[in-house]
Amino acid sequence: MELQKVQRTTLTMKEAAEYLGVSYWLVNQLVRRKQIPCSKVGGKYLFRVQALDEYLIKKEQESIN
Repeated sequence: MELQKVQRTTLTMKEAAEYLGVSYWLVNQLVRRKQIPCSKVGGKYLFRVQALDEYLIKKEQESIN
């Protein structure tokens, strides 16, 4: 019997920065200012890909309003 590999739905801070196309420093600042959705688990910040996509959509909408 083969175990199925679990597909990750979260990103580390470094991965989130790469995903968003911004610097690690900027993501760190957004987390400190509570401006980006994340969860702190075991001392690490994790970012759900779906939440980051929604965050981008919200920012796009704000830019045209």
